[in-house]
Amino acid sequence: MNKITQLFNIKYPIIQGGMIWNSGYKLASAVSNAGGLGLIGAGSMYPDVLREHIQKCKAATDKPFGVNVPMLYPNIEEIIQIIIEEGVKIVFTSAGNPKTWTSYLKEKGITVVHVVSSSKFALKAQEAGVDAVVAEGFEAGGHNGREETTTLTLIPMVKEQISIPLIAAGGIASGRGMLAAMVLGADGVQMGSRFAASFESSAHENFKQTIVNVKEGDTQLTLKELAPVRLIKNKFYNDLQELYAKCPTPEELKTLLGRARAKRGMFEGDLIEGELEIGQIAGIIHEIKSVEEIIAAIISEFTIAKQELDRPIF
Repeated sequence: MNKITQLFNIKYPIIQGGMIWNSGYKLASAVSNAGGLGLIGAGSMYPDVLREHIQKCKAATDKPFGVNVPMLYPNIEEIIQIIIEEGVKIVFTSAGNPKTWTSYLKEKGITVVHVVSSSKFALKAQEAGVDAVVAEGFEAGGHNGREETTTLTLIPMVKEQISIPLIAAGGIASGRGMLAAMVLGADGVQMGSRFAASFESSAHENFKQTIVNVKEGDTQLTLKELAPVRLIKNKFYNDLQELYAKCPTPEELKTLLGRARAKRGMFEGDLIEGELEIGQIAGIIHEIKSVEEIIAAIISEFTIAKQELDRPIF
């Protein structure tokens, strides 16, 4: 049996990324109902909003689902308590030290997975006692590793270092991408961009339409001085580049970034002044579909691609 389907008690080793402003209960429950693992993205939710989404997700699915928690979150203690009180059994942590919460969560019977961008941090996560790691290459959308290690090189390097289950992320949005990641040593995959462009995603329609219009080269990793993030090139991105030409201080970058810039772009649909986070793989996403259609297409393509590889190639 596959290590990831066994760990989470799911049908397919497909995890939906817990993306800010995209991953409400509708998306998480739809992914879980379709056989994957849905994640609620706590990073864009006040504690009471998170509780509401967890409760609605429990009502919308009887399948396993989890919550993604960026550990830089200001209300982290309150968030963790809500997760425990509401009986969530799976937590994905990111953007912080896995030692901080892993043992506490595991004492409460929660399965813990940590997101990393290097084999060094994958080892630290394993030492902290996590049940699995997500190794995310720099093709991914949103916040990212400074090292700019691609998924193609990251997965085998992490696989070499750890013994716990490995989930690949970054640049995967299809069945063929999933098969490639698993050939490299991953036990499952996490997809963000593909699910952002779904009917069930909580993102604004403007943002979803922008995703399907993205071409090769339309995204860029930036803001490394604060927290590296991959963005679609729009006016806000161009304003950033103009500021970079003047060798800005981190404070000046923070001033331009301001507050709620990601909410403005992805949730409210401001394509000019908003922060639009998406992965490079958006270049192969040409249609907004239902989660059920997306997962069915991924599994179908995966199966066909695997059969093709089972035949003599040379």
